[in-house]
This record gives sequence, structure tokens and C-alpha cells, in this order.
Amino acid sequence: MDRSLDEVIQMKATQREAAIVQGYLFAKLEVLRSQYSSELICAKPSPDEISESRFLRELAWVILSAGMADRVIRSKFPGISTAFLDWDSARAISFNAEKCIANALEHFRHQGKVRAIASAAEKLSSVSSFDVIRLQILRDPIQQLQSFAYIGPITAFHIAKNMGFPVAKPDRHLERLARSSGFESVKEFCGTIASYLGEDIRLVDSVLWRFATMHNDYIVRFSHLWQETSGCSNNPVRLPTASH
Repeated sequence: MDRSLDEVIQMKATQREAAIVQGYLFAKLEVLRSQYSSELICAKPSPDEISESRFLRELAWVILSAGMADRVIRSKFPGISTAFLDWDSARAISFNAEKCIANALEHFRHQGKVRAIASAAEKLSSVSSFDVIRLQILRDPIQQLQSFAYIGPITAFHIAKNMGFPVAKPDRHLERLARSSGFESVKEFCGTIASYLGEDIRLVDSVLWRFATMHNDYIVRFSHLWQETSGCSNNPVRLPTASH
């Protein structure tokens, strides 16, 4: 009797997970049909091959993005990149730090974040080679990345993902989606979907995060997508396609 009950429970859990995966595929299709499709098909870096320049750029993006809308950083980032010499050299940025900071503040008036970027460049320029920093990060990415100013336990996952590590970032959007879908963590949530489809967990993260930013009611929308597929929804709702 107990074995039969366990089998039923397992079957229900498997059906539910399969429905959530189907809901994810609907969400992915919507993102691919939107103006954000290029985010899903751009080349992904490898963490053991990332350059100093690429690392500085990714680090700056994450520092600036903390608590800010994606569209705001997108609009300001070209000017900030120019101010920081297009991330060409940590040593050059460090040597011209005050000038870089002053120029960047004309585009983004947050002293703390702008100076954190300059501080990161100084840290990189203080070692004999970027390989020293890269090897430290490869050994323990989440811990080592938090040694940079404005990088905390959640934003460390953000930059690790952008560097090419196979992780999902536990930001507020994905945390809410994970909990509403019955998962205890973003790692379990995105990992389950990735395992079912054989997809990179970073892609799953990107799809769900972008889907969430496209809709204020993203939790309700995503729940309907997979509940209608599984037959769990008592009141099916036909959701309008996003227009972008």
C-alpha cells in the first residue's frame, strides 16, 4: 500500500514538473518572438577563457544593475563604457581613475557604484596578470566575486552566470517564480527545467528572468501556462501575447 502511494505521488510530481517545463517552453517562445530574442542566442563566454576586458565590462554591468531597471542601465552603459576607456585595460583605468570617475558620473550619478568600478580596476591592476584573479575565481567563483565592492551573495551569481559559470541567479523574480511553482530554490527550479530539456541552466535563467520583466503579472501568467498544460487550472485563462 505504501509503495503504491509513493508511486502515485512520484507520478504526480513528474507530471507536474513536465507541465512546468511545457510552461517554460511557452515563455521561451514568447521571449524569442520579442525584441529581446538576441539575448537568448548571443554567444556565451567560457569562464576559463574570459579576458580582463570582458570581466571588467561584466562586473561593471552587474554593479550598476543592482536595484536598477535593466532598461536604465542599457541606455547609460555606452557612455559609462566610454568613460572607462571601453574596458580596454584595468591598468589604464586605474592610472586615470579620477578622470574616468568624473566622466562616468556625467552619465550615472551614483558615486558609490562608479567608484566601485574604479576600485575593481585598481584591484585587477595590482596583480601581475589577470590570470591570478581568474584562477581564484575559477576555484571558488561565488565567494571570490564577493570580494569586489557592491557584489553580494545574489549579485555574485549574476556575474558568475555572465562569466559563463553554469548557475542561475536567485534574484527576486526567479525566487518568486520558483516558490509559486512549488520549488524550494531557484537552483532546483531552473535545474529541473534544464535537466528535462538538456538546456544550459543559464539559458533557463535568462528566459524566465526576461519573461518576468515583460509582465507585471508574471507569476500569474507563468502559473497559467503550466497549470493549463497539466489540467490543474479550474479557470483557464487565455493570456494575450505581449506586444514589443
